[in-house]
Order: sequence, then C-alpha cells, then structure tokens
Amino acid sequence: MFDTLSEKFHDAFQNIKGKGKISESNIDEALKQVRSALLEADVNFKVVKEFVGKVKEHALGEKVLRGVDPGEQFVKIMHDELSKLMGETHEELKLDGAQKPILICGLNGAGKTTFTGKLALFLRNKQKKDVYLVPADNFRPAAKDQLIVHAKNLGIDYFDSDLSQSPKQIVQAAMKEAANLKKEVVIIDTAGRLQVDEELMNQLAEARAVLKDPEVLLVADAMTGQEAVNVAKSFHEKIGLTGAVLSKMDSDARGGAALSIRYVTQVPIKFISTGEKMKDLEPFYPDRLAGRILDMGDVVSLVEKAQEVIDEKEAEKMMNKMQKGHFTINDFRKQMGMMNKLGSMESILKMIPGMGGALRQLGDLSPAKDEMNKMNVIIDSMTNQERDDHTLIKDSRLKRIAKGAGRAESDVQEFLKKFNQMKQMMSGMMGMMNGGMPSLPGFRQQPGSGKKPKKGKKKGPFGGGFFKK
Repeated sequence: MFDTLSEKFHDAFQNIKGKGKISESNIDEALKQVRSALLEADVNFKVVKEFVGKVKEHALGEKVLRGVDPGEQFVKIMHDELSKLMGETHEELKLDGAQKPILICGLNGAGKTTFTGKLALFLRNKQKKDVYLVPADNFRPAAKDQLIVHAKNLGIDYFDSDLSQSPKQIVQAAMKEAANLKKEVVIIDTAGRLQVDEELMNQLAEARAVLKDPEVLLVADAMTGQEAVNVAKSFHEKIGLTGAVLSKMDSDARGGAALSIRYVTQVPIKFISTGEKMKDLEPFYPDRLAGRILDMGDVVSLVEKAQEVIDEKEAEKMMNKMQKGHFTINDFRKQMGMMNKLGSMESILKMIPGMGGALRQLGDLSPAKDEMNKMNVIIDSMTNQERDDHTLIKDSRLKRIAKGAGRAESDVQEFLKKFNQMKQMMSGMMGMMNGGMPSLPGFRQQPGSGKKPKKGKKKGPFGGGFFKK
C-alpha cells in the first residue's frame, strides 16, 4: 500500500546521507520531497504542513550524535514524528463489563460485515472471548445473510434479528438475549449508506443510546483516501466514535487515510484489515507502520506472525532431523506451508529492515511464485515413499512424476538438483552451528572437531572443491 510513498521518502533521504551534519540548507530539499510525497498520497494538507514543520524543528534542534550518519538520524526523526501523527501507541479495545457491546458503523462497501466476522474471530482466538454476532442492518437484508454465513463458518453464535424492527429495537432484543446466554462481547453490524445522511445518523444515535458504554468502531475504506477522513469526522461529530478501522490495506491505496485520520478526528485507529480472509486482521501499531513506510522493517510483527502459524514442536522436530542429515522432500513441503501461512513473499520481505529498497530493485516477484507453484505440483505427483527418500526417483518413477505433474522430465530433475543443493547447504549450516564446517564442500575440518585435517594442496582460498573454477 505504501510502496510509492516509501520510494519517494527513500529518494528524499539521499540528499542528506553522507553529509557532515544536519543543516537547514541540506534538509530543505529533502523536506520539499517529503511534502510532495505526502500530498500525492492524499494526506490532508493541514496534516502535511504541521508534520513537515515538526520534522524540520526537531531535525535542526537535534544534536547529531558522533558516529551516527545524519541521514540515518533524519530517518529516525521522521519515524518518531510519523508514529506520533498516527497515534504513537496501540490502543486496545476496552472490553470491561459483563456484555461489552461493540457497534460497527460505516458507509456501504467499506467492509463492515466482513470486519465484524474478522473481529469476532480475533477476539475469540487471541483474547479467548465468548462472542455474539448481531446483524442489525435493516436497510440491506443480504448483510444479515452474509454475517450468518460468517458466524456459521467460524463456529460463533449469532442473533436471528427481525429486520422489520428498527436498529434500536434489534439492539435491545439482542443485548437481552446475550445476557441470557452470558456472552462476553456483543458485536453489532449496522446499516450503511452510499453517503452520510441524517436518517443513518439518527438510527445509529438511537442504537448507541440504548447501549451501556459501547465501543463504537468506524470501518473506513483505505482506498478512498482523504474522503475516508471526512467520513470519519462526520461520524465522530454525530455519533461519537471510540476507534476507527482501516479496511483494504492490502490494496494499492495511497495511504492518506492511515496518516490523516487520527490527526483530524483524534480517534485512534485500532485495527487494519490486510486481506480478504477472516484471519487477515491486525491490531494497529503506529510505530510499526512508520517503520514499514520508512523501510526500517517490522521484525516484531514478523515474529508474532511466526509464533502464531509455526508449530514449535514441529519446527524442533525438523531441526533435529536437519542436524542428523535426514531432511526430506516432505520436510521441505512442510517448510513451504509454514512460509505460506506467514503471508505473501512481498509482505514477509517488507517486514525485514532494508528489504523494501531491495524489492524495488528486484521488481516483479511472480517468476519466484511460479517456481514455488511448479515445485508444489511436482511434489504432489510423488508418492509418500518418494518424498521420504528422493534417491528412489529414477527412470520410470521420474517419467511417472513428470507425466502426473504435466511437466518435462528435465523439470523434475532440476527440482531434485535444487533440493539436493538446499539439503547440502542446510547440512553445512548445521555443521557451522555445531562448531565446525565439515559438511560444506571445500572447507577443511576444523581442529578439535574429532577428525584430523586432510592433507593435500589447497585449491582456492578455502581448500578446494566448492570454489574450484
């Protein structure tokens, strides 16, 4: 989403890198480019003006630390100010009370009903809450059907609303039923419109009035840019929001809403929707997003994702097998499956510091994705015995696998060659971790490893073999 903005920020920082110190003369050009990039990203012009002013004031007043590149220090200042602009720290939902109500509102097409399902899954899985879903959109009957489908797929209880009633009546009946069922959190999906209107606001105000201390979350479409900020401002003035949610953050939106909405409304962004699947919902951390925008990475989020999707016992088991040199094609496929659960290749790489710029140089990653898909098809054509012992794959087996995968025999041979290379590399890495480098061709056995070094002439800087021309 922030690719263009990140690229333009990177270009702006080049004006300062290598300078002896930060001065007004060498940051003016950089700030001019920053201002232009933010306006192009559809950030509110008042926000841009104040942000650039604060960065300049902070930069000129900052003493450049000895040994720190002025360009790096300027990036740090930008990071801190971007974090402050978006709220600085993550604000969690306040889920106190016996039946905490969460009122979901927004315009049509913003993704309210989908977000309602995502939030229910998030609260159940991450915070172990007993959740109750309430369809209260009496303007669009299909929204009720959609929410019930989500509820059934997720295994979450829902209220069978009477859409002939007003939103206020639906909410009252639902909260009564939630109390009988002893539900901890009640998420209410309300009606939207194509634009903000008086009828919509009155219905929401009436529904909110019968709820005790609710969380009121506005779902704003990140693709609408500055308009999302105007919508948030209108809802907050007339209903009283406690938080905002940005949907479609995986799109090619320019990012103006994420950078403006907190400043304009003073309402915290609490979640961002990062994909179409029910699991694609993340708490909003301003400092982490600032890091992604400035190509500083987001290692914390990457580690958190890894902890969620990677089975620790399975990973330990695989590590033990690698140490013994028993890594199989089945193990390789499991590793690919774990990586896929983390997200797309681009999203993973962007969380690694400095990889944003490398990605821009690499360009289109689709050939790499195609290669992964080709490998999966070839692996699927193997028997379990062949995946456990790839040395069995010869002659007739090779032909059968190629035919089953719809590939040439040379493709299967190429995959086996790459698998062997990777297995050898992993074996070498495990050797280094264990105090020596016995498994890498071309490296001599390290003293003290239990074996005597081989005699003979060196063939290259490391003793021959791997580096031989």
